[in-house]
Amino acid sequence: MRVYVPLTLSGLAEAHKGGELGSGPLLAYAVTPALREWYVSDDIEELEYAALNRAAQASLRLLAGHPEVPRRRVVVAVDVPDRGAAMDPDRGLDPSSLGEVRLTGPVPLSKAAAVHVDSADAEEDVAAAAAALGAADLGDDDAQFTVDGAEDHDLMWFGVQEIPQLLG
Repeated sequence: MRVYVPLTLSGLAEAHKGGELGSGPLLAYAVTPALREWYVSDDIEELEYAALNRAAQASLRLLAGHPEVPRRRVVVAVDVPDRGAAMDPDRGLDPSSLGEVRLTGPVPLSKAAAVHVDSADAEEDVAAAAAALGAADLGDDDAQFTVDGAEDHDLMWFGVQEIPQLLG
């Protein structure tokens, strides 16, 4: 199963140094039955893109909680055994948790297929979105517009071997 783990650049640096994304349980996003139902598509590439975007939103939440880290969303795509990703059936249709899974064991960075990161030109919009996230959660339409502005930036794809240059 392909899962998408939300991180920050600092979290990616820690993973690179330690050789693993975390020992579990670890929040990730994947093509779950609830995500399929919500997205209403059978195209696996579209569904995986939707899961990637859910992870990018979670990365933005991490940034909002850590104002000291660089303002770039980071998502690591990892292939794990199906039994290694647990879904909570009680939260399955909750819009805030669509595609959410918990990785139950350690996740070696060597299992990563790719790293997705915002480009430097997205930093201003991502910083504004992270700052506006709390107000958007409370229903502020202007703040939601700012948060949505970060989603206008597609994450760039990098091979795992490029992590040192990303952190450089």
